[in-house]
Amino acid sequence: MPAEPETTEKQGFWKRFSKSLESGRQAYVADLKEVFGRPALDAAFWDDLEATLIAADVGVPTTERVVEDLRREAAGAHLRSPGQALTYLKAALEKQMGSRPRGINLEGSPAVVLVVGVNGSGKTTTIGKLAYLLRREGRHPLLAAADTYRAAAIEQLQLWAQRAQVDIVAHQPGSDPGAVAFDAVQAARGRGADTVIIDTAGRLHTRTDLMEELKKVRRVLQRLDQRSPQEVLAVLDAHIGQNSAQQVKVFQQAIGLTGLAVTKMDGSAKAGVVLSIEEDLAVPVKLVGIGEGLDDLDRFDPGQYLDALLRMEESP
Repeated sequence: MPAEPETTEKQGFWKRFSKSLESGRQAYVADLKEVFGRPALDAAFWDDLEATLIAADVGVPTTERVVEDLRREAAGAHLRSPGQALTYLKAALEKQMGSRPRGINLEGSPAVVLVVGVNGSGKTTTIGKLAYLLRREGRHPLLAAADTYRAAAIEQLQLWAQRAQVDIVAHQPGSDPGAVAFDAVQAARGRGADTVIIDTAGRLHTRTDLMEELKKVRRVLQRLDQRSPQEVLAVLDAHIGQNSAQQVKVFQQAIGLTGLAVTKMDGSAKAGVVLSIEEDLAVPVKLVGIGEGLDDLDRFDPGQYLDALLRMEESP
């Protein structure tokens, strides 16, 4: 038996997630402490709360909506202090985020997860880490290197398959991506793999030819199983915030998305971007990543996320 891949599981993922945000949170954490530490819900409180949330990249529409909700509660005498407003804010956001479906649909023989995104978003590394996550959960994933436009992409995915200790199907650079997807599903059936995770070429809205190729991959999959792909996940780079959401809209329009994977949620990322992206795209975040380690990806947990976003003290 090969050795288990090295991990950094000395701490839970979400504890590491919170720590990874701290350098990026310092400025708005200081603002949170100041705003919610005030004695009264006066006009300055509401203005400064809006500014603090926007600084965290929560986004103007989302910020305006949640602050207006808080104002109504305060007007109805349900909130009497900034401390109560913070408690209510956390609960309201968690209720909103909890209403969205977070589970990854893995019902299929095999289940197929089609992963899309622009180059540089962390797409290929996310695929490798997702394969490792699913393997730890007892599943048997297989990777498909359908980003055939770049030889480096195939090689990178092969390295991640080796690290995660999962099988991979790859053709020569320049091959038909649809053929790779087809062969991967057939290989999964023959080898007893229960999940196929398909990498695709990074695409921008200006490359209509590549978007058409992506649609073709989906048609190939649906000829094998009308329910396939069970998931279409778009990978977004948290560093570029709401600009990342604009890039992803073209995928939603072209083939539809079932979920998002937000990557690079480290200290230089503005943590509130998840809230704005979900509201803007109306697509749930299902995975979140923080680094380059095999275990630096996990299923998204709204409660844990909000605790990290709105914590007003440093993590222990």
